[in-house]
Amino acid sequence: MTETRPQSDDERRLAELGYKQELARSWSGFSNFAISFTIVSILTGGLASYGIGLANGGPITMAWGWPLVSIMVLFVGLAMAELASAYPTSGGLYWWAAELGGPVWGWFTGWFNLVGQIAVTAAIDYGAAIFTTVVLNVLDIHIGTDRNAIFEVFAGILVLHALLNIIGPHLSAVINNVSAWWHVVGVAIFVLVLGIGAHHHQSVQFVFTKTVDNSAIGFGGIAVSFLLGLLHAQYTFTGYDASAHMSEETRDAARMAAKGIINTIVVSAVAGYLLIMAVTFAIPNLDDALDPNKNSGYPVIYILQNSLNSFWSGLLLVIAAVAQLFCGYASVTAASRMLFAFARDGAVPGSRLWSKLSARRVPVNAVLFISVFAFILLIPSMLVPAADAPTAYAAATSVATIGLYIAYGIPILLRQLYGSRFHTGPWQLGRWYRPIGVISLIWIVFISLLFILPTDDHGYPWVDGFTWNAVNYAPIALVVVVGGITVWWLVSAHRWFTGPKRFVGEEPVETGSS
Repeated sequence: MTETRPQSDDERRLAELGYKQELARSWSGFSNFAISFTIVSILTGGLASYGIGLANGGPITMAWGWPLVSIMVLFVGLAMAELASAYPTSGGLYWWAAELGGPVWGWFTGWFNLVGQIAVTAAIDYGAAIFTTVVLNVLDIHIGTDRNAIFEVFAGILVLHALLNIIGPHLSAVINNVSAWWHVVGVAIFVLVLGIGAHHHQSVQFVFTKTVDNSAIGFGGIAVSFLLGLLHAQYTFTGYDASAHMSEETRDAARMAAKGIINTIVVSAVAGYLLIMAVTFAIPNLDDALDPNKNSGYPVIYILQNSLNSFWSGLLLVIAAVAQLFCGYASVTAASRMLFAFARDGAVPGSRLWSKLSARRVPVNAVLFISVFAFILLIPSMLVPAADAPTAYAAATSVATIGLYIAYGIPILLRQLYGSRFHTGPWQLGRWYRPIGVISLIWIVFISLLFILPTDDHGYPWVDGFTWNAVNYAPIALVVVVGGITVWWLVSAHRWFTGPKRFVGEEPVETGSS
């Protein structure tokens, strides 16, 4: 016999949006926060991409750039949180855009979001591979630290993350809950160990005023370098849209998804600043930290190994490596849910395959899709000269940042343009939505233009010694993506993609269990 049970408020709201409760709704509000906090992962972006900021602007980028980016990202997060509260569905960004602006907006938002999700997963796991290889060698498990070893570890990490995601949603919630505390306690250990045990501490003046001009453009170059260095913080503050993508698995999603976004940004801003300040104060020698012959391309590893004894530097590297493994795992989880929802509405080739759920209600095929394409994205890191491998990593971070923030910006723009179509959820900005949205959009446009510039002085066409290996490939990748999805829309997709589908009627339906 089939017993009919009353719908929860979450199921009723999801039915109003047109979807059945297919994913397992087992996550708490803390779990929803934990996955976004894990993907932002200050121990991942804050450390793995530290060299981008240090080489572009220097210590002042850490001291002043992080707070600047944190404040601007909070505006973006506030605007997104209001949308997540109104439309708590795994489709998240593309669903909001399609609802407010129509199918074409949903189409472009969805593809920018999907490309950004794949790129950020690739960048996270590649950074994790770098730290993991160092840790393994510190532990006398000698696999080398060359790029071949790093790429092999990168592939192994992707396989591990795919397998763990396939097991089930309950495990995902547990892992992300553990990860949140790992990050908080890990940052505290970093700050204490570097604050007390570092062989040398830089002065306050050094940290807050020392500059590095890598632009080679003469007058005003330090300002350009500083702005380019903001990629360090801006890349770290990506992925908090995971709270929206996990809405269909979160209890009281209309409130918890919004709070998950905001709490992630605030906690990451404060804890992240403490972390990078502790690392910056502990720099033994700035020139050596920036010398690729001495830092192997990753200044944080050099700083830890040269400012602490082997035990403490090894411990901090282990903490960072484990945090980055948590981060990549959570990124695969969130990205697979976004792909599942996008495919559910027929927007991806092979949609039936990618929207299929396992017996444990996990989009297994979507998990594999994300993992495989993340691997493919970083194959170029094996094709360029070894000295330029960090360029491929920097390009991946740029693609991830720009792709995700364009996807964040489109529904915020539509909220501004078509406010009369928008019906607020329980978490709302009130009349403040307009100035907050405008500031958010200005910032997104600014960083999208900024991060297509090269982060290496040889990448500037007016500087002698231009080489293609130093070019920022982010704009090339973005032109290919934008061109491809535009042509696809004009030639074919506009005829069959009509936006989010309704799988239930306008009236909420009763769900049953046998």
